Amino acid sequence: MELQDINIRDPFVLLHDGTYYLYGTRARTAWGPADGFDAYRSDDLVEWEGPFEIFHNDGAFWATKCYWAPECICLDRTFYLVSTFGAEGRAKGVQILSSASPLGPFAPMTPDVITPQGWDCIDGSLFVDEDGTRWLLFSHSLPDDLRGAYCALPLADDLSHATGEPITLFHADEAPWSRPIPFAKAEFGIDGDVYFSDGPYAYRDGDGSLRMILSSWGTRGYAIGAALSESGRITGPWKQLEEPIYKENGGHGMVFLTKEGERKLVLHYPNDSLKERPVIVDLG
Repeated sequence: MELQDINIRDPFVLLHDGTYYLYGTRARTAWGPADGFDAYRSDDLVEWEGPFEIFHNDGAFWATKCYWAPECICLDRTFYLVSTFGAEGRAKGVQILSSASPLGPFAPMTPDVITPQGWDCIDGSLFVDEDGTRWLLFSHSLPDDLRGAYCALPLADDLSHATGEPITLFHADEAPWSRPIPFAKAEFGIDGDVYFSDGPYAYRDGDGSLRMILSSWGTRGYAIGAALSESGRITGPWKQLEEPIYKENGGHGMVFLTKEGERKLVLHYPNDSLKERPVIVDLG
């Protein structure tokens, strides 16, 4: 199958041993009951095999909805799946699963989320700093923080627990291109200006600079912008780029290198239920 045949949100691409693996949120269960994640694989980013179910809740796992944004990273020959989960009556959070294979099966490393208890946290992403520090990036968003916070949490080397307190890096309303969501009252019952903070992903650019892409609401709907760490470290300070890098009703992206060393952005477009497809954009 081709990318246009894959109906997922929040796509993530892992290149491992010459094979591309694609992960994402199942579009059909994004906004209701959910019980698992899938992956796809490809040799050329054109033709894809799958879906392969990589995690399934057999009833023993606590989460019943909000199975969102799985990101897969390989560290020390172990594959880690960083994902958002939720259930009725409790805040959403980020939990880490592990496996010996990029196609699973994945199992939870801990019985509960690694983000702070009681915080509404989504869209976890792992980043390893130059000094080896493991950071969990995540969005601390509505209804907790109406400005849309982007946070970082230091983790143990084995990713089993946090080793410090979460740090707020910046807010979505600091991005010049970001706008309040127009449906805060209708959908969430919240008055006033409310900003989305979605999909943080940090990476080193070709010149060694540390950049982060982030999703929020722009003039044309869901959009992706970027920020630059002025210190070259996750702790910042972060300078927001003036213009979004993708503004046409698509978002939640990540950046990866192809086998040929080309830098690509993958995101989902359009941001419309059951119409979402992965789109790969050349970043040069």
